[in-house]
Amino acid sequence: MSKQIYLFATSKSPHATSVKSLEVRFLKPDIDFSQYDYLIVTSKQTVKAFEQYDKKDFIDIPALCVSVKTATAYENFGGKILAIGDGYGDNLVKNIEEFEKDTKWLYLRAEVIASDFVQRSQKNGYDIDEEILYVSECSQELLELRVDDDSTLIFTSPSAIECFLRNNQIHSNSKVIVIGKTTALNLPDWVQFHVAQKTSIDSCIELALTF
Repeated sequence: MSKQIYLFATSKSPHATSVKSLEVRFLKPDIDFSQYDYLIVTSKQTVKAFEQYDKKDFIDIPALCVSVKTATAYENFGGKILAIGDGYGDNLVKNIEEFEKDTKWLYLRAEVIASDFVQRSQKNGYDIDEEILYVSECSQELLELRVDDDSTLIFTSPSAIECFLRNNQIHSNSKVIVIGKTTALNLPDWVQFHVAQKTSIDSCIELALTF
């Protein structure tokens, strides 16, 4: 008999019990988009946050997107794509370094982020401003959840792990899948885990179905 699969993410899958890991509260800082040559977008939540602003103020500014899925969301919103990363925030440094150092960037992000790519790029002389567009908080659904010890757990963000561990523990006979290496860093040291082949929920599910 296959294990019960729990997916902790903002998206759903028919192959898993989908648990909304985070509640998102949007912010609207005052931004003068005209100062910037390029935007940096690392989540679909950022794209949703853009709905609070007048499109004409920013929609023609090309965006560096962290992954294909984020780029698709931004393109569907009407935005222009500058470049697409490999799915890892840490690796955006190499994308940024393809441009001149006098380029002016704006990184639109969550309050809490896992990657330090902005600080590393700034240290190398790149001009990047940051604005917080949303705050992620543990969902009540996840805080109230209790899982069986013989389950497959799919974590798609460091925050999902943090919220899960507030009221649950990861049992030694659970199978743990993470969407990427950055997320894996937030697991307790003793936990054995599997990293999805691609940084996508579909890839996580494909792996889970093999157990």
